[in-house]
Amino acid sequence: MDSFIRFTNQTQGRDRLFRATQYTCMLLRYLLEPKAGKDVLMKLKKLESSVSTGRKWFRLGNVVHAVQATEQSTHATDLVPCLCLTLANLNRVVYFICDTVLWVKNVGLASGISKEKWQMRAARHYCFFLLLSLVRDLYEISLQMTQVAHERAKEGQSTCRDPPRRSVADEETEWLQTFLLLLFRSLKRHPPLLLDTVKNFCDILIPLDQLGIYKSNAGIIGLGGLVSSVAGMITVAYPHMKLKIR
Repeated sequence: MDSFIRFTNQTQGRDRLFRATQYTCMLLRYLLEPKAGKDVLMKLKKLESSVSTGRKWFRLGNVVHAVQATEQSTHATDLVPCLCLTLANLNRVVYFICDTVLWVKNVGLASGISKEKWQMRAARHYCFFLLLSLVRDLYEISLQMTQVAHERAKEGQSTCRDPPRRSVADEETEWLQTFLLLLFRSLKRHPPLLLDTVKNFCDILIPLDQLGIYKSNAGIIGLGGLVSSVAGMITVAYPHMKLKIR
């Protein structure tokens, strides 16, 4: 109970909870559409819209956090994460600025703002942020796989035998099995990297759909958003599960 109270007391925790609710409603609308009545679907749509509007209040101060994250990422010792995270967070800053402009438009504080244009700008910079974050994840995965491969090579040296002759098909199958095994072991020993990769991969479906690059139905978007939100909730509730900057 204390953990839940600490979680909901954090702005990020409440945002993740609202986000999970929003995409759960979207997923339920897609699943229930062929069976449920219009009243049920309309209630789910209204709840989804209300939660989405509420989340914008939580995100109003995120520009400051994004700027701070950009400054912190410049201190990364490894060049690749440093570049990826810095550029990613800069795009995140612009995304939150666009999001704030859309909020101003929605509450009627300013007129003459093109909602569609600012939505596309926000989606574009959100997509860049996620792409760069995924590049960083893939780089970290490659480092982990290299380390696991070196450890396996050292273990294999003690029991070295002449390898039997194999056909080309057997060699390709063995290469794929080895790659998948290295990937599995690398992610198993580094849960924060697994969570971050899953979260970014699920999230990127949203801007790709908005930009028309890769269209997905509401069920895929809802499921991806829900999985991403749960992963985000885990990192907020358990800070040691958040991928650290090296």
